[in-house]
Amino acid sequence: MDYITIDSKCVPIEGEKNVLSLIRKAGIDLPTFCYHSELSIYGACRMCVVEDDRGRIFASCSEQPRPGMVIYTNTKKIQQYRKLIIELLLASHCRDCTTCHKNGMCELQALAYRVGVHAVRFLNNRKEKPLDMSSPSIVRDPNKCILCGDCVRTCDEIQGVGAIDFANRGSKMEVMPAFDKKLAETDCVGCGQCAAVCPTAAISIRTNVTQVWNAIADKNVRVVAQIAPAVRLAVGDHFGIPKGENSFGKLVEALRIMGFDEVYDTNFAADLTVMEESKEFLERLESNEKLPLFTSCCPGWVKYCETKYPEFAENISTCRSPQGMMSAIVKDYFAKKDQADGKRTMVVSIMPCTAKKGEILRPDNFTDGRQDTDYVLTTVEIIRMIKQVGIQFEKLSGEAADMPFSIASGGGAIFGTTGGVTEAVLRHLAPEKNYKTLNSLSFTGVRGEEGIKEATLTLGGREVRIAVVHGLANAGRLLDSIKSGEKQYDFVEVMACRRGCIMGGGQPAQAGARTRKGRMEGIYKVDAASNIRFPDENPAVKQLYADFLVGKEHKLLHRNL
Repeated sequence: MDYITIDSKCVPIEGEKNVLSLIRKAGIDLPTFCYHSELSIYGACRMCVVEDDRGRIFASCSEQPRPGMVIYTNTKKIQQYRKLIIELLLASHCRDCTTCHKNGMCELQALAYRVGVHAVRFLNNRKEKPLDMSSPSIVRDPNKCILCGDCVRTCDEIQGVGAIDFANRGSKMEVMPAFDKKLAETDCVGCGQCAAVCPTAAISIRTNVTQVWNAIADKNVRVVAQIAPAVRLAVGDHFGIPKGENSFGKLVEALRIMGFDEVYDTNFAADLTVMEESKEFLERLESNEKLPLFTSCCPGWVKYCETKYPEFAENISTCRSPQGMMSAIVKDYFAKKDQADGKRTMVVSIMPCTAKKGEILRPDNFTDGRQDTDYVLTTVEIIRMIKQVGIQFEKLSGEAADMPFSIASGGGAIFGTTGGVTEAVLRHLAPEKNYKTLNSLSFTGVRGEEGIKEATLTLGGREVRIAVVHGLANAGRLLDSIKSGEKQYDFVEVMACRRGCIMGGGQPAQAGARTRKGRMEGIYKVDAASNIRFPDENPAVKQLYADFLVGKEHKLLHRNL
């Protein structure tokens, strides 16, 4: 077997594409800024440099392993080299770390401490540039950019949007939208994947924490929270809870300690989405019009389609997302009580997604001109609030959410991962509701991490063609194949973020393969542990349709197009 020697340790070459992978396989955590396994090799940050037995220094991320190589990862020359790189980065970087919301989570800060940079010898001669706060989802701070290019490659290669890129050359190089436009003036869909990979706070989540604290303190406001399925699998990561473990009960208890008046489960609204979307799908199949039906749960995807492929806009389901349905119902549910109590109800949704912050501002998601969801807090923001209060999250015993909007099926839970919406819809449309159906649907091909998945099923004597796609660049390729006539589908599920909401732009960053796997497995464990597996068997949903929703189904559950 071929091998290379890394710090006197023999490491076998087993298909690795670069030396960096072998170094990490050897148990050495070599620092990087610009390297991500799912992005193209850029080799710009030079933090992963190593030295060979000839004294040559090179970037390990872009070097192919060759049998017999002898590599040293921590020589005196390498130590000095890395220290100088960090010092130069800091010299042109805003260093107001104590007031930066990424303080304690910043990779540049962590590496400066790790390599021993305690002072910066060089002056920062860069002119301070204004923040771009035009987007409701993310904030761009060019003063904190270290030109690693992670955001540029993510936006282009993974999302296929290309809203930002490098501009100018040499010391004047910057990352910005074309012609230095505001993000709101570009094709940016607000998915936040650029913020998820940014090692500093050059691109960060636009926060609404202060507004929510103000609402909680107002005695005339009833503050209602709803929790998305993917949040419960990620919120515990920061507090040492095993990856992928369901922390829903702990989060409910934490929200009550903070002062939220009611806490509901968005999975309940996901069941409603299944009911409405399935009905719409059957109607389109019968009329054979506006096919394929595209799911509408992901606001990043909806905006991408409207911007890049407007000819398919009418194919998007008219259903609101689970967030939109829940908020509309809650506002309507408390309307009379608010009038009697002299209060107003505010809905705060806790989501894994930054694009949801933009969705709530869309007029087609309003009810009679009323904004239903007042604020969206991402998982990262709710973690910050938990820490502000000083709650020892890992020690909470956990509590149940409030009735009546918290009884949910396992079909609602799997909305949090790619293929989940499709599988839940197929469960509802299945003629038999039993374990055999559940088991067979899990093997239809809608599960898994492949960027584009296809399945063919028989429904009502008709062959139905299904596609599941995640990552907007993959969605673009799929839409192109539909436009050309190469592919034909009846139902297509699209998620803007790779692997779905579990890896949304508002989730805790630095999620490696183990974390991604844990979150996906955790979603399916929540489903398997549910007493109700089929959305149409949810008694709370049945009661809602029989009573509260009569005559208001379209008004509260569909977008006003």
